[in-house]
Amino acid sequence: MPTLLDFIFDHIFAFTGVFIALYFALCAIYQLCFSPLCDIPGPWYAAISDFWLITHVLRLQQCRTINTLFALYGPVVRVGPNKVVFNDLFTARNVYSILKFDKSKYYKSLLTNDNDHAMTTLSHASHVFRKKGYAPHYTPTSLAQFQPEIVQSALELVNILDGIVKGNAINCLSFFRHLMVDIASVSSFGYRVGALNKWAIDAEDPLVTAIGDFPKRGILRSAVPVWAWKLVCSIPNRRWRQLCDSDKIMAEFVSARVYETRLQMVSGASEQSDRVALVQRLLRYYSGQSTDTASDRDVISEHMGHLVGACDTTSTTLSYLFWELSRRPNIAKNLQAELDAAIPDCKTFPDISVLQDLPYLTAFIKEGLRLYGAVPSLLERVVPCSSEKTTIPEAFDLMGFALPPGTIVGTQAWSMHRDPSVFPSPETFSPERWLETGGDDKGKLEAMNRHMMPFGKGSRVCGGQNLAQMVLRIATAAIARNFELLAPPETTEKSMEMRDSFVVFPASMACRLIFNARKNR
Repeated sequence: MPTLLDFIFDHIFAFTGVFIALYFALCAIYQLCFSPLCDIPGPWYAAISDFWLITHVLRLQQCRTINTLFALYGPVVRVGPNKVVFNDLFTARNVYSILKFDKSKYYKSLLTNDNDHAMTTLSHASHVFRKKGYAPHYTPTSLAQFQPEIVQSALELVNILDGIVKGNAINCLSFFRHLMVDIASVSSFGYRVGALNKWAIDAEDPLVTAIGDFPKRGILRSAVPVWAWKLVCSIPNRRWRQLCDSDKIMAEFVSARVYETRLQMVSGASEQSDRVALVQRLLRYYSGQSTDTASDRDVISEHMGHLVGACDTTSTTLSYLFWELSRRPNIAKNLQAELDAAIPDCKTFPDISVLQDLPYLTAFIKEGLRLYGAVPSLLERVVPCSSEKTTIPEAFDLMGFALPPGTIVGTQAWSMHRDPSVFPSPETFSPERWLETGGDDKGKLEAMNRHMMPFGKGSRVCGGQNLAQMVLRIATAAIARNFELLAPPETTEKSMEMRDSFVVFPASMACRLIFNARKNR
């Protein structure tokens, strides 16, 4: 006669299935009815699991999806069992600037060389320590030492474009990424690595490819478990393995530069220069903090973070700026008229201070950063305990909703920059909105400037934003002054539709444009 034990073994899978289903049902009921976040509006299925949001992350449409949720549910939306997003200026200032919440673990997917750098350091206190090492390098005074090489790179850009057969289209994403690698290498290591020259002769540069691959690698690592990531990286495809190894490729290049510089510093050779490259600053800073081995590792990781942060982002924004010029002749005409007056001789270039005082160029760059800032994604932070001495911490008041410690919160530049009450016709590219003409314009400009966060917000704002602003002005002035831009048939609204993987890029993964020399240059 069968025993109870025999019955259980015969139906073990059925029982297991029932228990699993019951467990998930109870979890769903808790999240929907009893969770501290249950009163926050949002899709019911998002409250049950992170899976829904992860699907949009993998589809590279998280920014657009969250912006749609704000339109449906209002300025506070629950997008996961433990994640709440907001679209509010006061709350953004509170979270990022005043209370300075620590970052979420999402940023660990962007580790370089299996080590932290400024972007992946979660706690505010630890970030302050790292920031002290590189912040002096990005002051306007320090960057001015590198302006001649940045201008030289821009003029080399012009010479390369002059050599292209009229009517031939080039992929701006790749072209400008090579430009940025040259500029970032000057700032970081004191010399240009010749990436533009390699592009001109159609030679692959592994470093440039690795920098372009790294953000995509990061989004995959953040969305899949460790075992799945290892499985993905074992796929026997050269291009796929190249993407998975992008971190290793960058690390090998940067390591060599760091060790070379350390030897030069020991011998005293590097002290002969009046300017100080970032690698020297970081080596000096970390040398007094830890052993040489740990010091070098931190310097290498920090440098890799700066290379990715500088190159892929600025090259994308430049590509979208010139795409806008190719399809908006009135804007191109206004910009070129201002540049013609400021740069009478296209073979010479004024100081950056001259470009910074050009109102239309400034408005053009600002509008580009509003719509095409390269990092418009969620800046995730974690609600802290109200006090380490309090055993029962108080909740954080987010626009009337009480959020317990550990809740992930964040906003995104994508939505802040598209608020129709601040930016009328928010999807329209219009530099004129930034030009003050009197009346109520001053108040409107102040409101727009407060909502701008293309480089982040608060204490964790991008350390290299001054370099990015300098390059955007110089590169835009050099190309707009010398060329008329056209979009070939394959470059369309659909091909240029933005996709996001923390940074943004066109849906077609390319921005092909035609650069024809201006007749009056």
